[in-house]
Amino acid sequence: MATLLHIKSSIFGDGGKSSQLAVDFIKKWQKIEPQGQVVIRDLINNATPHLDADIVTALMTVEADRSTAQQAVATHSDQLINEIRQADLIVIGVPMYNFGIPSQMKAYLDQLARAGVTFKYTDQGPIGLLEDKPVYLFATRGGLYRDSGADFQIPFMTQFLNFIGLKNIDIIYAEGLNMGDMADTSLAAAKQQIAQAIS
Repeated sequence: MATLLHIKSSIFGDGGKSSQLAVDFIKKWQKIEPQGQVVIRDLINNATPHLDADIVTALMTVEADRSTAQQAVATHSDQLINEIRQADLIVIGVPMYNFGIPSQMKAYLDQLARAGVTFKYTDQGPIGLLEDKPVYLFATRGGLYRDSGADFQIPFMTQFLNFIGLKNIDIIYAEGLNMGDMADTSLAAAKQQIAQAIS
């Protein structure tokens, strides 16, 4: 039975366009994987704490020396990483807010970056330690930013995912969503890409 991990980061919840496109993909996927399991990681309603000195210290402390509070921090991070490991494919809704990703997404990614767990440094550079698998990014934006040099959303996401070993990334864009009639055209094109990706 295949497992799909759906990571949600729109502050508008299910009303966000990135969430809606991800759900459209998942519904089509479920038609070809009727026994498939969908695991949802909602970064808005179940937010991960933003990185601070206590979190970093806890994650860098060896298990035997962790306090009870530090172990709780590490257990949460381990759970997030295990969701990635156990998934057969990952669907990420990631809107652009002020040129970048939601802060909740950044906090989540910070919990995934664990030296010796999800990546390691070598003489040839860093190596991701997670098993590669398909990742679908649903990138929504109010304006037009693709290939403009002002896109700090998708380059960051792909850089980070590559860093931990996830390199099989398919990006579906929906741009111009705050530019009148362009929104309908952009969303229709994104849904067509979803249909092609599933087929």
